[in-house]
Amino acid sequence: MDASASAQLAAVQEVFDASAEQVPTLTAVGYAVVSSQPGRSDSQKRLMAIRSARMAAMRDLAEQIHGLQVDSSTTVIDLMVQNDTFRGVVSGTIRGARTVRINPTGSDTYEIVLEIDRDMISYLIGTARGLV
Repeated sequence: MDASASAQLAAVQEVFDASAEQVPTLTAVGYAVVSSQPGRSDSQKRLMAIRSARMAAMRDLAEQIHGLQVDSSTTVIDLMVQNDTFRGVVSGTIRGARTVRINPTGSDTYEIVLEIDRDMISYLIGTARGLV
């Protein structure tokens, strides 16, 4: 078996190994308040709340996939905390998320549930590894 065939066989084996991994379904929930949205009518505000809730759920998925970068700073003078600040940043691309449900929760809030199922995650892992 030559080196090229051996490399191809190893790549195929890696695809099978990746698909055999226990891959969870990722689920994220986002909420938004209707009355705080910009818009000229209640209908526009509802649509903006749905869009905002979807973006909040996307951010939650990004945190689950890419992690959350946390920057913090604490100032201590004479063994007493004078200032304590922190900031969280998430950045990443989300592909393959599907909307599971859009629900009004209460009279002024919308909830959106998104998920990326196992098959999509396995496919994305294979793509990232250059195997698909």
